[in-house]
Amino acid sequence: MFDLAGKVALVTGGNGGIGLGMARGLAQAGAHVVIAGRNRAKSAAALRQLRDAGQQASEIAADVTDEAQVAALFAQVRDAHGRLDILVNNAGTTVRRPPQDMTLDEWNLVMDTNLTSAFLCCRAAYPLMKAAGAGKIVNIGSILSIFGAPYAGPYCASKGGIVQYTRSIALAWAKDNIQANTVLPGWIDTELTESARAEVAGLNDRVLARTPAARWGRPEDLAGIAVFLASRASDFVTGTAIPVDGGYAIA
Repeated sequence: MFDLAGKVALVTGGNGGIGLGMARGLAQAGAHVVIAGRNRAKSAAALRQLRDAGQQASEIAADVTDEAQVAALFAQVRDAHGRLDILVNNAGTTVRRPPQDMTLDEWNLVMDTNLTSAFLCCRAAYPLMKAAGAGKIVNIGSILSIFGAPYAGPYCASKGGIVQYTRSIALAWAKDNIQANTVLPGWIDTELTESARAEVAGLNDRVLARTPAARWGRPEDLAGIAVFLASRASDFVTGTAIPVDGGYAIA
């Protein structure tokens, strides 16, 4: 039920953090994982990790905020593998600044990276998945789609948008046997949150105090949900948003 042998998975931002944690899980379940990222050196290092573990993987350099590069990315996946079964839209960024001080360029950077890129990739994935008769889309949101943050307006807005966009494509593409779901990571120990702990006073203590699991999450904590949502086990699950947060949202 969780076997992904013979499947091809594309993970944007798959060269580090949550994306690499999910990529490892998908590869361990048997999928060939294609890592898409802008940083070739970082992608090459991630690729070595996967291949050294005996897993099937490749990487393609792409800026998924650029429409032409997205089209080229999916064409390369199609030409190399003849199919695309799983898409994980994980590419993301943030700018930490009070809303009154946020510039339009900063707003657009976060929205384009976190939300518009998912639209471009989902649109490009659709014909490949429709032709295959099935598909799985996993969009990465955040628990900040549930909660607010005074220093992360565009991030919160983009992640809330991901949840609603996922529901829209789940409805539109159900007839094509394509399931789309959102994962809402909690406070996960990554490069992005490392900088948050440095910039936001008291954040580490507040996260630990509120999280019933009493720790920050790790990228590998996202591997299981990625495999579930990418596999036959979730064939009747679509349009939902699933927190993976150690209980933070219920505390």
